[in-house]
Amino acid sequence: MSTDRRRNRRTFAALALVALGMVGLAYASVPLYRLFCQVTGFGGTPQRAAVAPEVPADVAQRLVTIRFNADIAGALPWRFEPVQREMTVKLGEQALAYYRATNLADRAIIGQATFNVTPDKAGRFFDKIECFCFTDQRLAAGETVDMPVSFFVDPEIVEDRDMDEVKTITLSYTFFFVSDDAEAKAEGAERASRALGDAADHVAPADAGG
Repeated sequence: MSTDRRRNRRTFAALALVALGMVGLAYASVPLYRLFCQVTGFGGTPQRAAVAPEVPADVAQRLVTIRFNADIAGALPWRFEPVQREMTVKLGEQALAYYRATNLADRAIIGQATFNVTPDKAGRFFDKIECFCFTDQRLAAGETVDMPVSFFVDPEIVEDRDMDEVKTITLSYTFFFVSDDAEAKAEGAERASRALGDAADHVAPADAGG
């Protein structure tokens, strides 16, 4: 085999290994990417906080308008909307807003919401203390619920000159269909059946001799 052909084969093999490694890294990095977004606010991902911070009086005078947006994705038969369209808050001030969801179907439906803020660069300064995101929400047929969102705008926003022109931040939630009651009950029954089967497999047979 010529030197050029051997070199080409080695090059091809190396490229194939790199490609496989990139695919594996893509799958493995999903949780890390989500954590990165939550920590940095990348892509408009809000932060999580336990309490609102203490804020110097001069900083607390800066006001930011928060707008609220609601969307439904896919085939979720709900009506979903913010109770208030906007509010004005001081930096570091803990605020409470509500979103309202109504199940328009004739059966119970389970949905789950994702969220983000715009502009994207405001994500790392928008802190949520309590929200209904990433948690299954079950609404009975025709049921309406108001879901709270407690939040504040981090006063450290004043330290970022790139945020000086940001006077309005939009908080958006999108609800997705998870399952209806029939699907949930079927899955629960299947899990229970598997558990019983596993338990039966571990039970020793009775001694035939008594």
